[in-house]
This record gives sequence, C-alpha cells and structure tokens, in this order.
Amino acid sequence: MQLSDLDLSKSYSYADYLQWTFDDRLELIKGKIFKMTPAPASNHQRISWRISGELYTYLKDKSCQAYTAPFDVRLPRKGENDDKKIFTVVQPDLCVICDHSKVDARGCTGAPDIAVEILSPGNNQKELRNKYEVYEESGVKEYWIVSPQDKTFLKYTLVSGEYQPSKLMTTGDIITTGILPGFELNLDTVFADN
Repeated sequence: MQLSDLDLSKSYSYADYLQWTFDDRLELIKGKIFKMTPAPASNHQRISWRISGELYTYLKDKSCQAYTAPFDVRLPRKGENDDKKIFTVVQPDLCVICDHSKVDARGCTGAPDIAVEILSPGNNQKELRNKYEVYEESGVKEYWIVSPQDKTFLKYTLVSGEYQPSKLMTTGDIITTGILPGFELNLDTVFADN
C-alpha cells in the first residue's frame, strides 16, 4: 500500500493508522491525514537536541519524563480509548509527560503536560492552527512553539480550558514553567549558532 492509495478526503482512525506500512511519516488530526515534512533540517535537529538535553538534565531524578519524535501521542475524545475511535495522532518534536499511566509501548494516550513543536518551513499552518486546536481541546497544559528561522519562542498556557499566550521571547530570554519548578531554558543556548 502507498500513501497515494488512500482517499485523503476520508476520515481515518488510529486503528487505520496502525495498519499502514508505507515509509511516509504521517499525523492524523481530527481524522485527516497530514504528511510530515521530509527529515528536519540540521538547525531544527540541533535545537531539538539542545532542548532535549536541558529537559534530560532537569528530569534525571524527577517523576516526569520527556520523549522525542517519532513518538505517537494519541489524543482521544473524552472517554474514547478504543483505537477505532481515536482520530488524532500527532508526533510533537518533544513532549513531557508526568502521568506515567498515559504511556504504553506505542506512545502516549492522552494529553502530555508539555508539547514542543519546532517550526520547519512548510509546516507552520499545521503547527500554528491545527495542532494548537487539538492541543487546547485535549488539555495539553503548555504548548511551546519554537521558530529556528526567527529565533523566537512562544508558550501557550492552558487556563480554564483556553490557551493564554506568553509574550514572544527570543535570545536573551529564559523560559520557565510551573509544570517543572526550577527548570530554566536559556534561549541564548537554544539558538546558538543558528
């Protein structure tokens, strides 16, 4: 089976997703297929590695865990954990999960505490609109958007079921989060050599 064999106007579930064997990396957002961009550029990977390193160092002796893509995050509607009824499967560049019961051999079922997306040319609409909506609806507490091209960082924090944006941050700023008390992410380090 090839990706071209699928009807992209149809809605698909996680059960369908599990059956696909083609090489293309995909995400499902509300049942619709989104092809992931080709392998990320070196600056995307460098930024991912730096953020991962900072999270690893901080989380080493803590209960929360960080995961990097490819890592399936299944976002079911409330009360729907049947694979045939899950219509959103995303692969954040990084995510932090504090509730270990959400993690299984296939990834995560339910909202991570933090989802990090590093923008690549061509994926901005998917990250900024579609993922924003599903992350907010599913209860992701913080959604971090990192733009290597602009050297900017934006954090959305879930407050009473709706995202509240931070100010747009850049080099010289330090990122903190109430989810990880004491954690600091220096954007000078994140964007160095970019």
